[in-house]
Amino acid sequence: MTELRSILDEAVRQELISPEAGGRLLPFLTERGVGVAEAQPAMAAEGQVWSDTETPRFVRGFHDVLITIGVAVALGGLWGLAALYAVLPAIIVLSEILVRRQRLALPAVSLTIALFCWTVLLMSFFFKPGTAFFNDIGADMTQFVAGFPIILGLYYARYRVPLSLALCIMSALALVLALLLRLVQWASGDPAFFGNHPMVLAVVFLACALGLFATALYFDLGDRLRRTTRSDIAFWLHLGAAPALLFSVRLLISFDGSWLDVAQSVSIKTPVIVISVAVLMLIGLVIDRRAFVTSGLLSLGFAIYGIFRQGSATVDTYIYTTLIVVGAIVLIIGTGWMPLRRIVLRALPAAISQKLPPAVLAATS
Repeated sequence: MTELRSILDEAVRQELISPEAGGRLLPFLTERGVGVAEAQPAMAAEGQVWSDTETPRFVRGFHDVLITIGVAVALGGLWGLAALYAVLPAIIVLSEILVRRQRLALPAVSLTIALFCWTVLLMSFFFKPGTAFFNDIGADMTQFVAGFPIILGLYYARYRVPLSLALCIMSALALVLALLLRLVQWASGDPAFFGNHPMVLAVVFLACALGLFATALYFDLGDRLRRTTRSDIAFWLHLGAAPALLFSVRLLISFDGSWLDVAQSVSIKTPVIVISVAVLMLIGLVIDRRAFVTSGLLSLGFAIYGIFRQGSATVDTYIYTTLIVVGAIVLIIGTGWMPLRRIVLRALPAAISQKLPPAVLAATS
């Protein structure tokens, strides 16, 4: 009953049906025994259950791919020939046709990305945030970031694209981060405060990364069976939260400013990076999000590269050995994802595991 109501509410939010129709459909379907929460056990009895709960609705057919190619080519040509301001009307017109009327998923993602890139260029034209992150955090950086949640929030209010809301939330947290940095810098009275105290920067960044992860969990746990757009929003938020968390850990252990030195030599930073990636993988298994696995692969590769580099092997040997090790880890985790999830969920208290996406077997005929 609750799941059916949430699905009808989501259909109303996406303007697929009117609120009046949603109110009439709920008792109509309920009286005839139609439900969502009860459907999964019935399918399980027949050996047909959901095999994967992490299925973002990007592509509904090759038609979406073809339209997306056309959108990318047309906007690319327009971007090269016309002024910056001419691109926005094209994005809006295409969004009205492809997103609001035809409800095409992949073109909606591509148009959201195009709007994000347009916003980057627009904000860069008016404000110069600078390239050195440890330098003086001026007003330009705050004003540069402030435009993103406004533009992306308006786009989501009109077209209800999950990626646009996720980017709006991430940019809002980036604005909070910029304001916190400016506040700390102002309170210290030192324009180069974060250059002299990078550990404070790392702590503030970690707090914002944890806030992004908590927001992603809020959307995720509100739809544990992942049947509504809350799941898609959570997917994009997790995709941003995982590298943000890993990057904040890198800041904490690389307080001397050398962020890539794990690839140069074996130090205390190398095992910390490996442990951090392992923790992210474990979190990904618990919440059934592979983004936490993929986001750490680059840093894991650097760490393994640094370990093998200390040997007497040639350059080709430890490069290819690193690729083999990382590839094997990906294959092991990828092929054994659901069995590993069942092991992890059984180790958790029932009060926690019941709020998480179920670890189910693949569908059988």
